[in-house]
Amino acid sequence: MLNVEELLRMRRQPALDRGTLLLAFSGWMDGGDVSTGTVLRLVYLLEAEPVAEIDPEPFYILNFPGTMEIAALFRPPVEIENGLIKRLEMPENLFYACEAHNLVLFVGKEPNLFWRTFGDCIFEFGRRCGVQRILFVGSFGGAVPHTRQPRLYVTCSDTEVLAEMEKLGLRRRSSYEGPASFTSYLMTRASKEGFQMVSLVAEIPGYLQGTNPMSIEAVTRRLAAMLKLPVELDTLRAASTQWELQVSSAVEQNKELAKQVRQLEEAYDNELLESEEA
Repeated sequence: MLNVEELLRMRRQPALDRGTLLLAFSGWMDGGDVSTGTVLRLVYLLEAEPVAEIDPEPFYILNFPGTMEIAALFRPPVEIENGLIKRLEMPENLFYACEAHNLVLFVGKEPNLFWRTFGDCIFEFGRRCGVQRILFVGSFGGAVPHTRQPRLYVTCSDTEVLAEMEKLGLRRRSSYEGPASFTSYLMTRASKEGFQMVSLVAEIPGYLQGTNPMSIEAVTRRLAAMLKLPVELDTLRAASTQWELQVSSAVEQNKELAKQVRQLEEAYDNELLESEEA
């Protein structure tokens, strides 16, 4: 029997006043590194300190039977140089605290196993620290061109929070049927556990791979406004602009892709005009 008291390792216990827990997970909804990249950037900008961790041991499959291509998706990465082992990256699940802004943050890997127990650890941490609201940020690949801002979709644990998000300008509501994320599972439990929960997901270009600085900057800016965080975003804006120029240059070398991007731009702009007229 897994024991939350043993799995949730507290270094110290922050004291918040109906605070917010901001979640990021690598894996299912971290395209463009928008989930982990955004929250890690805020950890850095806010100088948040590690305060707790969830023991990864029971929650991950590290050796999956099958082809090398399939097994490689599960095995931890290792670096060996000139006959010496340099590093091996095991999964980490870390909580950080920034009490000055009534905020705790979590960056981890979506669990493969024991979702209920992993959720118990997150909810227990929230109760100990005085968290009222849990906020997840993520992404999915869609029909947004890289030359436009990502569209943001919201899912909430109850109607009261949904109305609040609309007042903040988050009017796009998620509609989806298919394989669930761990954060969707958390949301089904949130109200019963005594929390409000919000999922804020960015639609990013489906034709691109790798880190997406533009989407990270856009989501970070939105979070900073929602949570009233005095963070400096100039570095992120510069990285976003440089990334867009580099991607545009590469796209123009591919006539078929360039045509597809122009069609996406036209559809994006037409939808924006229609929403402004409505």
